[in-house]
Amino acid sequence: MQRKETMAESISIPFNRPYLTGREREYLEEALQSRQFAGDGPFARRCQALMQRRFGTASAQLTTSCTAALETAALLCDLAPGDEIIMPSYTFVSTANAFWLRQAKVKFVDIRRDTLNIDETQIEAAIGARTRAIVPVHYAGVGCEMDAIMGLASKHGLVVVEDAAQGVNATYQGRFLGTIGHMGCYSFHESKNFVAGEAGAFLTNDPDLAHRAEIVREKGTNRSQFFRGEVDKYTWMDIGSSYIASDLLAAVLLAQLEAMEEITALRRRVYDRYAAGLAPLVRAGTIRVQSIPQHCASNFHMFYILVEDLQTRTRLIEHLKRDGIHAVFHYVPLHTSPVGGSMGYRAGMLPVTEYCADRVVRLPLYAGLRDDEADRITESVRRFFGH
Repeated sequence: MQRKETMAESISIPFNRPYLTGREREYLEEALQSRQFAGDGPFARRCQALMQRRFGTASAQLTTSCTAALETAALLCDLAPGDEIIMPSYTFVSTANAFWLRQAKVKFVDIRRDTLNIDETQIEAAIGARTRAIVPVHYAGVGCEMDAIMGLASKHGLVVVEDAAQGVNATYQGRFLGTIGHMGCYSFHESKNFVAGEAGAFLTNDPDLAHRAEIVREKGTNRSQFFRGEVDKYTWMDIGSSYIASDLLAAVLLAQLEAMEEITALRRRVYDRYAAGLAPLVRAGTIRVQSIPQHCASNFHMFYILVEDLQTRTRLIEHLKRDGIHAVFHYVPLHTSPVGGSMGYRAGMLPVTEYCADRVVRLPLYAGLRDDEADRITESVRRFFGH
């Protein structure tokens, strides 16, 4: 009896494949030999120092995930029940959860059609007496309009927390995403550009916030100061949790961070090949692709297209699957979720978000995707649309 092929076996081009630089095994072996497996070890310190130099930030602290970094930032906002934060609905649940856990009210703002980032022109109308923070999400490695956002924050006395999970090594007006606001959060999940499996980072240029963050991520204690010999014992100092990433993960991450330019160049090669291969469909108005403003430099985290409607998207993804290509859609808008409904939101309230969410198709993009594979993907998309 012939064995039936599974869907996983029929996919020859996966959506994502973590890239290895060749030094991960060496560093991991060194970490294992050191017997220092816990957080804030030698490899974590090297990662943090590299990020501080590279991104020009006063403090970069590794965390177990970007979720943990966001929760750290939310704790540092000193929110009271009923305080409000402003953010886009088109993002991962962690962005909202970090603040909802602190009993803050989440106010969703619509996104821009060109970048799918928060529409900065709609933020001020959402600011009220209880607003405490703005949380821009840099979608697909392209920066939000941070000058406008920081201007609003200054005008209204608000904190800005950048969700730069997808924005590591991308810039806005020459400044690295995650370093422009009061706090920034990175992801090194295996689906991101630079990977550790599961890890993140909290960034800030404010020494007071950096000091408190160090305590928050160490279960609310000054244990880090104790290990540096700055205090003779450590104790409970503040609210906190266990947000420090293992040095084994930091060893893997260091190899990735040292190869940031190599990895970015490989991702750009794929991105540019997609852009060239799909240009006829863009010119014909059949699809739209991501817009990168001139004052932004992308890290090429994602290549997505926007199709005519939800039905077209469903059929395109199925067509690509039959061709052995794993393409996906992205977020279900948070305001249309059951929790969003409990907050008083409903479908129709953020029309651009809902329009784009129904039409996005993300194509495979990872360092190491071969030219012939990228060409096969664009040919499949063109064939679907009859080009």
